[in-house]
Amino acid sequence: MATTLKPETHVKKAKADQKTNEQRAAEKKARQAANKEKRQIIFDRAAAYTKEYAEAERSVIKAKRDAKAAGSYYVDAQDKLVFVVRIKGIMKIPPKPRKVLQLLRLTQINAGVFVRLTKATAELIKLAEPYIAYGYPSLSTIRKLVYKRGYGKINKQRIGLSDNSIIEANLGKYGILSIEDLIHEIYTVGPNFKQVNNFLWPFKLSNPNGGFRQRKFQHFIQGGDTGNREQFINALVKQMN
Repeated sequence: MATTLKPETHVKKAKADQKTNEQRAAEKKARQAANKEKRQIIFDRAAAYTKEYAEAERSVIKAKRDAKAAGSYYVDAQDKLVFVVRIKGIMKIPPKPRKVLQLLRLTQINAGVFVRLTKATAELIKLAEPYIAYGYPSLSTIRKLVYKRGYGKINKQRIGLSDNSIIEANLGKYGILSIEDLIHEIYTVGPNFKQVNNFLWPFKLSNPNGGFRQRKFQHFIQGGDTGNREQFINALVKQMN
């Protein structure tokens, strides 16, 4: 019985399909290997950050003990980061504070942002002090804010940070591959703080549990809520988060 020969076009198509399938399989394998390597890098970095934070905490405790043993005082390093929350409304705000609030991206009540503390930003914050509460956020506060309320600004859209791939796509060129990289850059006020902070959409917080104080619009040290509350900002954010 004679063998039926396939048309040449069918043979060519079969070879092309086989080549395409082989190429796709190779690409898939390479992708899987790259993803595995990336996951390992992210895991190793997270472990290194945990070790770094623990060592920094231990060194501060040791320095305080040594100072006490020597009969002197330990002076904390100057804070480089503040978290600022807008707590006052939009009516009858003079032009300068209004402009500062716009520069800080605090356009709504209960909006919060991280700010690198410099001489210039300290002056801006002072101008807006009657309308804001601020202080020095702990690592725990930063982590809770980013994981619970964190959104990225992508093409002027507010996008949830549900996946590390979102962060890598927008901040990968700065070496920021994961949420833990992002948190580390904010907490340490790293070299790419500006880019990371600009990527983060201002945090939308709730009214604090139990409400603000009765004298809300007086300074914190006068029994109100505005102004610098130093480390006590962490308790306020916890109530609002």
